[in-house]
Amino acid sequence: MEENVSNGKQKARIAKKDVLEKLNFSMDAIEIANKERAVKAKAAQSGYNYINLYNFPITPEALKIIDQKDAEEHKTVCFYYGRRHARIGAVNLTDKNTIQFISQLKERFSHKSFQIYLISEHSFLKILSIYEKLPKIKTVKQIVQITKEDLAKFKEIKNFKQITESLKKVSLTEILNLLLSSAINIDASDIHIEAEKGNIKIRYRVDGTLHDAAVMDKNKWNILVSRIKLISGLKININDKPQDGRFTISLGKDQIDIRISTLPTVYGESVAIRILMFSRKSFTLTELGLREEIYNVLKKGINRPNGLIFNTGPTGSGKTSTLYAILSELNQENVKIITIEDPIEYRMSGINQSQVDEEGGYDFAEAMRSLVRQDPDIIMVGETRDPKTADIAIQTALTGHLVLSTVHTNSAAGAIPRILSLGVKNFLLAPALNMIIGQRLVRKVCKICRKKNALDEKQKARIQKSFSSAPDEIKNRIDLNKLDQPIFYKANKCDKCNNIGYKGRVGIFEVIDINDEIKKAITDNINISEEDIKKMASEKQFITIEQDGILKALEGITTIEEVFRVV
Repeated sequence: MEENVSNGKQKARIAKKDVLEKLNFSMDAIEIANKERAVKAKAAQSGYNYINLYNFPITPEALKIIDQKDAEEHKTVCFYYGRRHARIGAVNLTDKNTIQFISQLKERFSHKSFQIYLISEHSFLKILSIYEKLPKIKTVKQIVQITKEDLAKFKEIKNFKQITESLKKVSLTEILNLLLSSAINIDASDIHIEAEKGNIKIRYRVDGTLHDAAVMDKNKWNILVSRIKLISGLKININDKPQDGRFTISLGKDQIDIRISTLPTVYGESVAIRILMFSRKSFTLTELGLREEIYNVLKKGINRPNGLIFNTGPTGSGKTSTLYAILSELNQENVKIITIEDPIEYRMSGINQSQVDEEGGYDFAEAMRSLVRQDPDIIMVGETRDPKTADIAIQTALTGHLVLSTVHTNSAAGAIPRILSLGVKNFLLAPALNMIIGQRLVRKVCKICRKKNALDEKQKARIQKSFSSAPDEIKNRIDLNKLDQPIFYKANKCDKCNNIGYKGRVGIFEVIDINDEIKKAITDNINISEEDIKKMASEKQFITIEQDGILKALEGITTIEEVFRVV
């Protein structure tokens, strides 16, 4: 009997304890919920995003962006790190040190679209506990870096033969420094490291053309690709899927942006390295190769207060560089310029540059809608490639803005049928359109080793045909009766041009000023063709890309072979 009473009392005590624990837990939960609501309200009041991270799944790749020491010091964590965007949570977004730390993060990972969130102390402590459970995490910056001193070691390497010889001597950790430094010295835009059956081929793209530079032993490949992945923030253990990364090398006042793309192939991963140096680019219209007549037409178009200007050409034809040159000329204190790009290729002071993030729903069309509310005078849209973007660009041009954009077509005249094919109304396109630029890039012949050479019959026939429709003023610049004589140059090879025959590139252009006649033709005929536009443009002293290229060849800037190859 007493035993039953004792058991009953014990059960009662246990039950009471359970009730108290549940009550305390409930009280704690209520208190936490109230605190979360307070932080959420504070975020809304201050204009910040808010998120509760207590049960948010966070990957080690995201956590490693901010190491534990920095996270504890600034009460800041990275809770999402994707291909193009990152999400940062901070407990105190009014603290100057925290704000400065986040700014440094944005600068370090400038290729990412950052979103900042206010989080609670409770969320932060939960994330901090995840750090404790993981192996020690190091940031990318702590693992590897490349400095200007690393590149300076190989500043004497300026040709492919020297690259091959140096690869045999340098340590494994210095191979990447060697490849980057020599590419900069040679003015290469890209390095392609390609796995083949027996070895690794290294090729450099110089002036738009790929050249075999060196061959490397395959046993060095895994170490080199791991170093490339580490420094560009890619996943080392992923080799069966493409990855994209990026890092920056500071050179004092200048910097080099390096973009990395990996691709799985039959014999291993292929790596493409894109080298972007702002100081190596020319951003004035006169330096791009614009002939005076074409420059004057272009100036007329870009000085209008509103309207739409398209720049056309295939990938790699220099369209974006020309738009930057135009922006550089228009960039004045009393003008607000905003760009929408994918990605931002070069940073320009005095201009607001915005990078699209299609994964996050921030595409060209959405960006266009948003930036109009920023009251810009001039807008540059990296590419018009869908109906929404085209429609918004035209509406924006019609409402008092100057809009610059690119379109992938083979000629300036082809841009109009292309835009109409996107579903744009012809009666809206006609009044909005100011001008269309068409361009290509041709290699400049080496002035040291070039030699004058006679043309073959096909080349002479093509030149005669091309200039049969040229304006009289342009026809007079070439004596077609002298085509049998060696008046054009041919490329040879020497050490100064790395035995290529060419050094540097220049643009060849055509510009169509959309006059009243062309506007009326667009309005009257929704099915207007490229040939119709060319015919009307030709009647108004229109210089074609090919004619511009032939004149540059006659002036010894390039060769006929190069012009005909590119056009």
